[in-house]
Amino acid sequence: MDLRIFTEPQQGATYDTLLTVAKATEDLGFDAFFRSDHYLSMGSADGLPGPTDAWITLAGLARETRRIRLGTLMTAGTFRLPGVLAIQVAQVDQMSGGRIELGLGAGWFEEEHKAYGIPFPKEKFARLEEQLEIVTGLWATEPGKTFDHHGTHYDLTRSPALPKPAQAKVPVLIGGHGKTRTPRLAARYADEFNMPFASVEDTARQFGRVRDAAQEAGRDPDDLVYSNALVVCVGKDDQEVARRAAAIGREVDELRANGLAGSPAEVVDKIGRYASTGSRRIYLQFLDLSDLDHLELISSQVQSQLR
Repeated sequence: MDLRIFTEPQQGATYDTLLTVAKATEDLGFDAFFRSDHYLSMGSADGLPGPTDAWITLAGLARETRRIRLGTLMTAGTFRLPGVLAIQVAQVDQMSGGRIELGLGAGWFEEEHKAYGIPFPKEKFARLEEQLEIVTGLWATEPGKTFDHHGTHYDLTRSPALPKPAQAKVPVLIGGHGKTRTPRLAARYADEFNMPFASVEDTARQFGRVRDAAQEAGRDPDDLVYSNALVVCVGKDDQEVARRAAAIGREVDELRANGLAGSPAEVVDKIGRYASTGSRRIYLQFLDLSDLDHLELISSQVQSQLR
């Protein structure tokens, strides 16, 4: 089971804070550092000192880390034109030496679009499907050839399809709870399917839908990596768990029910239940970015038991 650190910088973080967490992620032996792609804080968080852009952040981290994978859960399809996104991701992949992964979703948070003047189209899923076709098509186009796409939402003519990523194929992540279109899209375009913030039972059902969709598309379902994203709150004892829950404004019982919370032994046991669904990777939603002792505890007493 791979453990990856997943942050929500829109809740309040500077680039330097994210760099500190990313370096700790690398030093403590985690597999990857991922971040959300949002411009507006959620809930009661003030978001100070303001948002950081996902791909500018990852470009910086690409030059200041050496081993960990870097990526987004999920880049909002409403934020960037697909041709521009393909260039950005390819460039950051080059800057990292081939360590980038692209999580791409339809975009959903209407308020942040209003706050920053970003169009929020009614039909987002069809746009996402075209975006995936364009981004992956640009990267797959052989050097010296051109790429064309004439769709409902985007039109590309004789694109040189440059630059190319450092990797032969940048892994593409697709995720979500949708029962029909999401599995179909994952079967066609994804290297990894991510089930965010879901129970073991719901995870098993959705993984089954994705596997069925892959089979229907003529693809081996085992070609995909299956993963989860879950909030994490681990403590050596009940008092430490309660303190960490309070720091992120959550209740311990709720975190135990809906995330990975409790003692290291409790969390290892619950991870095992997700592993039984076929999950091979968990993105630990790490919300208190100042609590590096939390990362150390997860590394030494949870991750160490999963290898």
